[in-house]
Amino acid sequence: MTSRIRIETISVDRAFHQFINAEVLPGTGIPQETFWEGLSALVDEFGPQIGHALQQRNRLQTAIDGFLLENGNSDAETRTRFLRDIGYIEDAPPPFCVTSSGVDAEITQVAGPQLVVPVNNARYALNAANARWGSLYDALYGTDAISQVEPFAPGPRYNAMRGHAVVRRVRQFLDETVPLLLGSHADVVQYYVHHGELHAALECGRTTGLRHPTQFAGFQGAPRAPRTVLLSNRGLYIELRFDRESAVGSGDLAGISDVLMESALSTIMDCEDSVAAVDVTDKILVYRNWLGLMRGTLTAAIPRDGMVMTRQLAKDRRYTAPDGGSVTLPGRSLLLVRTVGHHMFTDAVLDQDGRDIPEGLLDAAVLSLAALHDLQGNGAVRNSRTGSIYIVRPKMHGSKEVALSDAIFARIEDMLSLERNTIRMGIMDEERRTSVNLAACIHAARERVFFINTGFLDRTGDEIHTCMKAGPVVRKGDMKNTSWIRAYEQRNVAIGLEAGLRTGPDGHGQIGKGMWAMPDRMADMVEQKGAQLRAGASTAWVPSPTAATLHALHYHMTDVVAVQRDLGHRAPVPLDDLLTMPLACGENWSEQEIALELDTSLQSILGYVSRWVDMGIGCSKVPDLNNVGLMEDRATLRISSQHIANWLMHGIVTEAQVEMSLARMARVVDEQNRDEPGYVPLSTHQDGPAFMAAHDLVFTGALQASGYTETILHRRRREAKIRHDIEEVSHFEPELVAG
Repeated sequence: MTSRIRIETISVDRAFHQFINAEVLPGTGIPQETFWEGLSALVDEFGPQIGHALQQRNRLQTAIDGFLLENGNSDAETRTRFLRDIGYIEDAPPPFCVTSSGVDAEITQVAGPQLVVPVNNARYALNAANARWGSLYDALYGTDAISQVEPFAPGPRYNAMRGHAVVRRVRQFLDETVPLLLGSHADVVQYYVHHGELHAALECGRTTGLRHPTQFAGFQGAPRAPRTVLLSNRGLYIELRFDRESAVGSGDLAGISDVLMESALSTIMDCEDSVAAVDVTDKILVYRNWLGLMRGTLTAAIPRDGMVMTRQLAKDRRYTAPDGGSVTLPGRSLLLVRTVGHHMFTDAVLDQDGRDIPEGLLDAAVLSLAALHDLQGNGAVRNSRTGSIYIVRPKMHGSKEVALSDAIFARIEDMLSLERNTIRMGIMDEERRTSVNLAACIHAARERVFFINTGFLDRTGDEIHTCMKAGPVVRKGDMKNTSWIRAYEQRNVAIGLEAGLRTGPDGHGQIGKGMWAMPDRMADMVEQKGAQLRAGASTAWVPSPTAATLHALHYHMTDVVAVQRDLGHRAPVPLDDLLTMPLACGENWSEQEIALELDTSLQSILGYVSRWVDMGIGCSKVPDLNNVGLMEDRATLRISSQHIANWLMHGIVTEAQVEMSLARMARVVDEQNRDEPGYVPLSTHQDGPAFMAAHDLVFTGALQASGYTETILHRRRREAKIRHDIEEVSHFEPELVAG
């Protein structure tokens, strides 16, 4: 049995207690008694309230299920009236504007890419934190953003033709964003600084400057021969690097060896959907890495060329200003952190009745405690320069749950002696009852909200679960063409802008859009993802530092401030559009179409759970049926499992078909992962925890609260860890097993 320590009304795991006391609290000025007594009070006050909120979710869903069974063909007016009567649709608040102040510029003043990364992986976390700056040369050369067809195909050796194509594309970008008064950046033979202005000597012998001289922001080195030149556009920075001795610079007319882009302005360090943290050991790792980020001490060992490098947080960047003064720019993304939702529980701490406490409550308390090191300047680098803690709250249902998070944050501020609203709240608009009542949700946290974001996959999973009893839903690929999703994306922006979540000199926060899920298809991302900015987003999620650098191109080409100003006059589309259920009315799919849909979803589920359950990998690039790598996390799992559960319920597929497809797709996934270290074959371990997790997700999906996958995943992951421990003991200590 786990050793525990009793404090007030809570019982704390001894290892967790030691971690907090020995690693997190020292340097914060918070006495041990203050934290633990405060945590006990938090659990006593908010544990029951969270339980009540979860019961309310179930009551509403039960009422909706009953209504849909009896009134499946009712008109929109009848459905809307019913949802108002049961309290699912709330009264809209009076006109208001968020009043968040003192929020960092990366959130309020400048539009730019945002990364989301599992915080329990130190290497990934550091890569993301340091992705504030990225090489545009490398991003273009190393991806399909530049044609990979001969003669531009990349290979084991440097392809000069491809390199020239990259340089041409970058010079074109410079001409479009920081143009010269005369000529092109492709014609420059030397850049130099004179009397505080940037000059460019052209190949023809003439000298010119920037069309907009104020875009010159600084330099490093000697004015006549700078090592770097710093340029700015729409609040984002571009750095030209010069080195005529380098492989690239020696062949460049101006000696440019690289062009760096300010890329991931912010990063969400994720404790939720991209993380597999199922026990106290896992949670300590999550918290320890966040602590290392807040103290600036996190490192990761990176094997490279037979050596081991140590990666750490990047330092700030310093330049000489045009007027001779100094310019300091952040070297790292502004770090936000996402907790788990209200529906998650942990045995790291037990309440007075011996039950697991709400995990999101513990997350908020410990993550805020760790962030005190940043606020107090305890580390070598700083995160928030305005003294804020940024916590993103996922999977809240309606304004009362947002208000509950707001109250929790207020109590934590009191416990940690922080000024009110030091802890900022990001609201994930990814559950149906939140998007239906988004204005009320923002209003409930209007003094601390800094961010709203759409989450298409989780939102789709909740949409399917909510209308589970109404009938079969459309195929997954057709979801993006439904009325509700178009209304969802438009209303998110329109309501956010109405509430004052704008970017610019007087901005109050971000409006975000979702993830690009195909990390190997950067050409498509460059072509398509700019549409999110034109739709009013001031940030959007990308899957890698390279993708952040390429996505940054869109923010240079689109004036987000102007877009939001124009869209601010557009009202949200009617609520009835959002409430339109994605039902497959009159569809007559062929057997082949149904089989392909089933195989596609089950292959995705099996590919993901094999990593989550057996390897503890919460987010990974999983090849689909066509071997295209797709970023998968619990949100993608939720939609796939709910979709099959819906089709099972309504007889589109049978249990026998699902069983046969599971067995067949297990063999496909095994083949795709045959060279993956640590992979446990599914087809020969159908009684194993990973395969059984997939089985549970599909066949009990309709019974899972809100269609969430965590209960099943956590149970099966714990089972896999126990099996692994037994196998380890069996290997090293066979007599213990025999005994």
